[in-house]
Parts: sequence; C-alpha cells; structure tokens
Amino acid sequence: MTKQNVVVSDADSQIMNMAVSVAVSNASVFPAAAEKPPMAPGGYISISRKKLMNLKNLDIINGGERITSWVDSMKASSPTHIQSSTCLMKDQSSWMLQHPSALDMFEQIIEASQGKQIVMFLDYDGTLSPIVEDPDRAFMSDSVSTPILSSVHYNFLAVSKFLCLNFYHVNIQMRKTVKRLARCFPTAIVSGRCRDKVYKFVRLAELYYAGSHGMDIKGPAKGSKYKKGGQGVLCQPASEFLPMIDEVYKLLIEKTKSTPGAKVENNKFCLSVHFRCVDEKKWSELALQVRSVLKEYPQLRLSQGRKVLEIRPTIKWDKGKALEFLLESLGYANCNDVFPVYIGDDRTDEDAFKVLRERGQGFGILVSKIPKETSATYSLQEPAEVMDFLQRLVEWKRQAVRGQAML
Repeated sequence: MTKQNVVVSDADSQIMNMAVSVAVSNASVFPAAAEKPPMAPGGYISISRKKLMNLKNLDIINGGERITSWVDSMKASSPTHIQSSTCLMKDQSSWMLQHPSALDMFEQIIEASQGKQIVMFLDYDGTLSPIVEDPDRAFMSDSVSTPILSSVHYNFLAVSKFLCLNFYHVNIQMRKTVKRLARCFPTAIVSGRCRDKVYKFVRLAELYYAGSHGMDIKGPAKGSKYKKGGQGVLCQPASEFLPMIDEVYKLLIEKTKSTPGAKVENNKFCLSVHFRCVDEKKWSELALQVRSVLKEYPQLRLSQGRKVLEIRPTIKWDKGKALEFLLESLGYANCNDVFPVYIGDDRTDEDAFKVLRERGQGFGILVSKIPKETSATYSLQEPAEVMDFLQRLVEWKRQAVRGQAML
C-alpha cells in the first residue's frame, strides 16, 4: 500500500494522474442529446434551478443554510406524491426521446461495440436489487428462505408471502444473470454500500467490487482472466478517514435514535442515514439532527440519494474515479478498443455517466421510471429490465463466440 492508499498490480499505474482523450466512434448510435450532455454540479442530477440551489445547501454546513432547504431537497429527490397522469405521460414521452430504452436500442448498441472489449459496471441497490425498506435485506442470493411475516388477516399473509417469494425469485435470477455476465465480460459492482456487505449480498468471487461510492475497491482474490499478471487489485484512497467515520457513526446513532424509522448505516468509508421509513413530518427533525453532528466535521460532506443522506470524506473521489481506476487496472486506460457500460439509478452514478461522456467511450444507462436530468445516454425502468438487458448481452456474446468457433 502506497502513501496514496492505492495498490495496483502494475507498478506504473497512476490513475490519479490519468488523462484520457478519445474520439467518439459510431456517434450515430447516440441520441442527439448525447452531443450536449446536461451538466450537473458535482456530477449530481439536477431537476430545476430552484432545486439546484437547495442541493448546493446540502454540501456540508458552511454556516447559515436554512434547515428548510435540506427538507425541500429531501422531498425533491424522494417524492412522496405522484404527478398527474397527463403531466407524467407528457414528460415521460419527451424524456424517452432523449434517453431511449437500452432494450429498444440493443442492436444499435451492439453495433457500436463491435471490435471493442465491453466492460460492465453495475450499481447494486435499485439496479440489481429492488429498493427495499430495510437496507439490510437487499439480498441477491441462491438460497430462498421463507420470509417471516405476521398478519391477523390470512389473505394479506398469503399475498405478502407471494410477493416476498417472488422478490427472492427475481434476485436468484439476477444473481445467475450477473454470474453469466462475468464469464463474458469484465464486471464490477460499484455501490455506496460497504464492499463487504455488497459481497455478502452477491457472493460472486469473480467480480470486482467497489464499495463506499468507489472508495474501497478490490478485485477477484484469485485474479481475473481479463487482467494481465493475475494479481489482485486494491484501492482505498480514504483510509485516513476511518477513525473519523467510526466516530461520526456512533454520534449519529445516538442523535437519531429518537426519530422513528431512521437508520444509520456504516459503509466503512462513508455513512448513510436512511429516511425511507421516516414519516415525512419528521424529516425536518432528522435533518436538524444530522446537521448538529456534522457541523463539527468540515472534512465530511453531505449529498443525497433516494431517501438517503450520504456522508463522505471531502476527497476528490467518486464512482467516476472508481470507473477510471478499474479501467486503468484492467489495462484499458488509453485504449480505443474498450466499451464501458455503466448502469445505475442514483445521483452518485451521475459521476460515472459524466466520465463516460467525457471519454467518448461506451455509455451510461439510468434506471428510472420517472424523467430525471442525467448524463446517461439510455434508460431502463427497473431491475427487471436491467436483467433483461444483461441476459441479451450474454446471449449475444455466446452466439458471437459460437460463430467464431465455426470459422
């Protein structure tokens, strides 16, 4: 481990100083909006000028920001009310013209990747696994366990059991799909979660895992067939913040215990304060509690996801940097024949989408059922569509390999 807390098998790898400039190939496959991607401050999604101002107020505590700005932004990123169907259909139609379905554009995508090495980057929550109320139960496992449910109404119990078993079935299929995907392409999971926790959910040793929003990266223990030398990859650029993160975690646990439904998650190099199960009337109280703790820690910054507050060190590292690091460690830093594909659903994934735009290689896919401003090129609506897209990629690759073997 170097002083920068970055270890790569190739001694001359220096991702922190990497500069890449590649011309866009097969530009016709990208929608017109790709030519001028919307720019978002710090790589986050923006919805309107007013909400952008609210988001700026979330960057940790420079003194006099009003708590109402925090709550307004929490509501903007985590809507609890649905738009009218007419407005929603109009917005959706316009948005889909700029960010068409990756399933509908599959043939064009494959055409653009011809002669290049596809490298897959996947977010976890909301992408490979549906968003769940309890973040500790976002499983993707081979084993199906009967969920423990309680209800005085038999019909409700039966329906709930069916839905839970169906949820587990989908995750079993997703895990098998990702396993097959990794046999065809270098594959990494990039999550805000603790790397060890994501691994426990997925349990596929052949993948690369980037936890804590990319601040904790580790490659396959036995090396990867896609990487020369077969040595492991490790990157932990925020190691010096571990004592501070642990300290703040304990303070937040104590401070938020009076807010029903609030859950503080320690993701090793960052923290998450989940408010998915918190009554909206209590959001102001929760925001005030978080602010009271973080005002003493200017080296930490706050951002937002889907009903979660994310607390991270102020270092210049994010999911976009993690993507660049992994491409570098795989030997594709300055290659024209690489085609990275990043699929994610959250604001933090925008950093990776932006990197792909700037590189002019590959593309990003946003997972969302509602229109959002994004630097992604394509869209998918939910994890089920993600699984369909990945399965089509695997089948295409297998057919291509069979075709080459017959020549």
